[in-house]
Amino acid sequence: MSSLAVHKVPSAAGAAGTARSGPPLRRRIALVPTLTLLLGALYCLLPVAWVVIASTKSGRELFTTFTFLPGTGFTDNLRDLTAYRDGVYWQWMGNSALYAGLGALLSTCVSAFSGYALATYRFRGRETMFNILLAGVLMPPIILAVPQYLLLAKTGLTDSYWSVLLPQILSPYGVYLARIYAAAAVPDDVVEAGRMDGASEWRIFTRIALPMMVPGLVTVFLFQFVAVWNNFLLPYIMLSDDEKFPITLGLFTLLEQGANTPALYTLVITGAFLAVVPLVALFLVVQRFWSLDLLSGAVKS
Repeated sequence: MSSLAVHKVPSAAGAAGTARSGPPLRRRIALVPTLTLLLGALYCLLPVAWVVIASTKSGRELFTTFTFLPGTGFTDNLRDLTAYRDGVYWQWMGNSALYAGLGALLSTCVSAFSGYALATYRFRGRETMFNILLAGVLMPPIILAVPQYLLLAKTGLTDSYWSVLLPQILSPYGVYLARIYAAAAVPDDVVEAGRMDGASEWRIFTRIALPMMVPGLVTVFLFQFVAVWNNFLLPYIMLSDDEKFPITLGLFTLLEQGANTPALYTLVITGAFLAVVPLVALFLVVQRFWSLDLLSGAVKS
């Protein structure tokens, strides 16, 4: 009996030691995803921080002061940018707002119609059509740019606002998201109940399905807005009149001129900083909308 007691005591102590060492080890392992996310955030935000700080520097301070030391020339840079070619920069910003805002809105409408139809209706070739859309998601935009240019050149629409807007209306990824969200958010029983009450298909979509799909459609709008706002290749191929340029192409031409005129570098950096502000503001507004919509949905349910 004494020998058994001698053997039991160390095992209990070892178990206690293991229990004491277990939680710290698990906590250390749990910190790995957090550190990974912090490193990823730092990697993404460091260039943005550089642009914000560099936009405050004058041309002399940009090349002579410490990289992350703020300067004193932001107001001068903003005034010079506004005065450059009679304010062509703000025309580029307006063009980007038109391309991204109208293009994202039209794309969201098309995605809503298509996604709801693919999720609700049963018809021959539905899955084949959806698989073709998925193939479009995997296709790089650079492959479609030249064929789109040739098609629009045949119709005489190149070097016009429509040459940038029309290719952006159909978004395979937006249709995919809309279908997935419609299938999850719009119950078939609710659609059938609307039909039994005598509602038309259009009324069922606009009054019943569309409000349920709003959070997903907001996501589609945000993704498409950012994609069109940051798009460079399509306007570069389609447009030749610099007064129709979006902000990305306008800053590119300004940067090319800066190779011969270094003073334009400060204008490019200030313009890049101002071009980020609408995207940040849109994301903050949409994030608030997501929270309100989810809260209202929980209250209604």
